[in-house]
Amino acid sequence: MKVDVLKPTCNLDTIRDGRGGIFTWVPPEPLLEFNLIYMHPGKVRGLHYHPHFVEYLLFVEGEGVLITKDDHNDPDCPEEFIHISKGICTRTPIGVMHAVYSITPLTFVAMLTKPWDECDPPIVQVQPLPHTLEGNS
Repeated sequence: MKVDVLKPTCNLDTIRDGRGGIFTWVPPEPLLEFNLIYMHPGKVRGLHYHPHFVEYLLFVEGEGVLITKDDHNDPDCPEEFIHISKGICTRTPIGVMHAVYSITPLTFVAMLTKPWDECDPPIVQVQPLPHTLEGNS
């Protein structure tokens, strides 16, 4: 049940033709909503899990850390982290606690397998959200 980092495919002809490149991710389930999210350096989003949908995050600018915990009720369950930067795409299963910590200005697209407004509740907060790292403003 842990967070996966998805590896894109690439048609190498899109690089060889000199125009850039096209990288493709194919999720295993349909995506029904997506959101563009901006974060300021030193801020936190998360410390929650989603009981009704899988969440994909595609990072398009900046750097940070995605912290996850498979069992938020078990204090002995270790946290894991993924260094995030442009081009990283993650898949967070239903019920996995996660939080994004921005190191630099961070922009990403969150893609959901069920529309947010059709979920009751869309998130379950595991801990109060600090909004900043170590309480810094």
